[in-house]
Amino acid sequence: QVQLVESGGGLVQSGGSLRLTCVASRSRPRMLVMGWHRQAPGKEREFVASITYGGSANYADSVKGRFTISRDNTENTVYLQMNNLEPEDTAVYYCNGRVMNVGWNDYWGQGTQVTVSS
Repeated sequence: QVQLVESGGGLVQSGGSLRLTCVASRSRPRMLVMGWHRQAPGKEREFVASITYGGSANYADSVKGRFTISRDNTENTVYLQMNNLEPEDTAVYYCNGRVMNVGWNDYWGQGTQVTVSS
């Protein structure tokens, strides 16, 4: 069983930056897609960004131009650089890894809290 462990959350003022890190405990099965979702209080979990094993990235419209996702396949790690943070970015951020095995299998981390004060 693969475990995903996030780190890097915290409290930051509006306009500030944070970098989230997610490490997979094993290199196999290979995470073809890794990404981040977030869930704010009282809201459903929403997609933030994802990146394929080959490095193709995709972003939610709300974070385009502010967030950058990257990954290091040799370290089984995905990063989310968050700049120009806004109070609306306050949420628990979850790392996600997708494995293809007769269909997609999803793995999730425990989440890391990001709080942006105005």
